[in-house]
Amino acid sequence: MVKTFKYLVLISISLFILGTLSLKNHFIQDKLLGFAIKSLATPESNLPEEDTLTAIVCGSRAPIVDPNRAEACILVQAGDKIFIFDTGDGSVQNLVNWNIPFDRVKGVFYTHLHSDHIADIGEIHMDTWLAGARKSKLKVYGPEGVQLLTDGTELAYTNDYIFRNEHHGDLLAPLDVVGFDTHTVDLKNPILIDEDNLKITAYSVSHDPVEPALGYRIDYKGRSMSISGDTTYDQNLVKNSKNVDVLFHESMSLEILDLINQVAKSNNDFIADTVTIDILDYHTPVMDVVKGANEANVKHLVFYHHLPAPRNKLMEDIMYRGVDDVMDEWTSSHDGTRVILPIDSTEILVDRIEER
Repeated sequence: MVKTFKYLVLISISLFILGTLSLKNHFIQDKLLGFAIKSLATPESNLPEEDTLTAIVCGSRAPIVDPNRAEACILVQAGDKIFIFDTGDGSVQNLVNWNIPFDRVKGVFYTHLHSDHIADIGEIHMDTWLAGARKSKLKVYGPEGVQLLTDGTELAYTNDYIFRNEHHGDLLAPLDVVGFDTHTVDLKNPILIDEDNLKITAYSVSHDPVEPALGYRIDYKGRSMSISGDTTYDQNLVKNSKNVDVLFHESMSLEILDLINQVAKSNNDFIADTVTIDILDYHTPVMDVVKGANEANVKHLVFYHHLPAPRNKLMEDIMYRGVDDVMDEWTSSHDGTRVILPIDSTEILVDRIEER
């Protein structure tokens, strides 16, 4: 028995040394790298091929920093069309990491113009433009002021557009489709898209002094979603989210923010002290989110734009304490939380890309 064990140890050590030496062989290195590059060139899609209404949370946090989360962003796929709702910092890199097909992005919708919702507008433009992914200017929808956002972005990127076109030519960097096709939302005509069994409707929410601030409802072949953006408890959101399959709603923990504020006061941190008080009057406490979702008869509630984003299970349990007592179907989202609504079904499938 002892001899057998010694032989196994010797074989294991020999294999380890052989493997280590093999990795130093240039031929083997080149072969392994070739396999890796081939895999990258044919990535697996993280979107369903079936006809569904699907959403992926591409950014789940508010501005309070969390190194494992991007700022506000939700991708929605209806059939084969993709739409992006807000592009907070880090969100577009998530889309790149998840192999999202940028040639199928048909528009970007902004709920409002706070920096944590618009920071990656330049990135979403570049990733949908280069390599001829987009056949026309990028459609952008948003509240009053969105034209200033897109004009300013184009001005800031002017030299970049020219340099890339001169280097790569019209095939990879075509100047005729560079830039934005911007649509300022008029709430007197809130239906923004109504074609191919898809309807996207804007509605106002309360985020004073941000005026206007928008939410969006998406209806596709009998399935439906609503996205709150930033808001307080709002009857207009309840009205426009009636009977949806899924509501994506921002969330705020009064208890955790109060603890952060106490620490800020004890540390004489004026900025954190002030901010944790100021934000209380234009976001929605968790239990008010649930109240609104129940009033709207929402089938599944997804919390996002967590304020603050839970860093661990304990913090998440504290933040959403009491929700189970009044709502059965809900999810605390992370970057990569995915919701699939199959057509001709009432099924709601929730998973996470990283866990597949």
